[in-house]
Amino acid sequence: MRPLATRASVLLLSAALLTACSSSDSGGGDAKSEPEIGAVPKLLRTAELSYPMDTYETTPEQLQQLQKAQNRLISQCMQRFGFTYEPPPPVQSGRGSGSDDTRYGLTDPDKAARYGYDSRAGAAPPVKPPAPSLGATGQLALSGPDLKQGAAQPMSWEEAQKADSGKTVNGQKVPIGGCNRESYLKLYAPKKGAVDVMFVFNVTADAFTRARDDSRVAEAITAWSACMAEKGYKADDPVSPQEDLGIASGALGSPKAVAAAKQDVACKERANLVGVWFTVESAYQQRNVEQNAETLNQAKTELEERLKLANTLNG
Repeated sequence: MRPLATRASVLLLSAALLTACSSSDSGGGDAKSEPEIGAVPKLLRTAELSYPMDTYETTPEQLQQLQKAQNRLISQCMQRFGFTYEPPPPVQSGRGSGSDDTRYGLTDPDKAARYGYDSRAGAAPPVKPPAPSLGATGQLALSGPDLKQGAAQPMSWEEAQKADSGKTVNGQKVPIGGCNRESYLKLYAPKKGAVDVMFVFNVTADAFTRARDDSRVAEAITAWSACMAEKGYKADDPVSPQEDLGIASGALGSPKAVAAAKQDVACKERANLVGVWFTVESAYQQRNVEQNAETLNQAKTELEERLKLANTLNG
């Protein structure tokens, strides 16, 4: 299972270059219906859980490769304009990629006992190097000229090659959006009709939201909250209970936070919150997979093609 927040932040940076959403339905099913589920397993730790949508998602390692490839395309584009430019390398995560132990809030008793709610503890902070400085001409090549209000940007590399920004640098036409957008379109939307880069994430997020509102998950959350109340803690949100618990952002690893975190995890285990939520969310994901099968399969094929290009670029 990959972290939703981490993948969202990376994909949103890419999607910002696209500026338009796919018209395809990113959710599935009647919002009022609740899918059937089978037996609910007893679960607590979430890092190794797998979901129906996993086969369509981009892994953290793949995201690193794609970011590296996009940087290579930017450098190649800038060379056309006479600039030697190396974008900052992708930011490396301090923890091992691929694990997610906070999807349903804190669920690791060892981390609760050691760090409380301080998710940064035990991890090296990511270091983002400063971007190389460019003059006005270089910045024009990198980002392109400002678009006139209401002007449409090309949504694929096919369209971009026919578009004209009206600007040149060193005798070369500047693409709309500059080398940043050119690199994105070459990698993520080479042809018309490419699946929106956020589609897979949106389908996954839709299932998570629907599961959060499901009556069976709501019942498990109520049981967790009642357990917390028995121990003197008032909290209604198992994912981010810190505010309810009166724990300030600067005290997430304090003794008070550790004590609350340990009880939080114990109550999740007692209510089998993870087992219920995982089972219900998996059911919503499976329904979404079935209802969006054609688009998801296209997205998977496009990801495979994207990774092939990335491997060629990265050497």
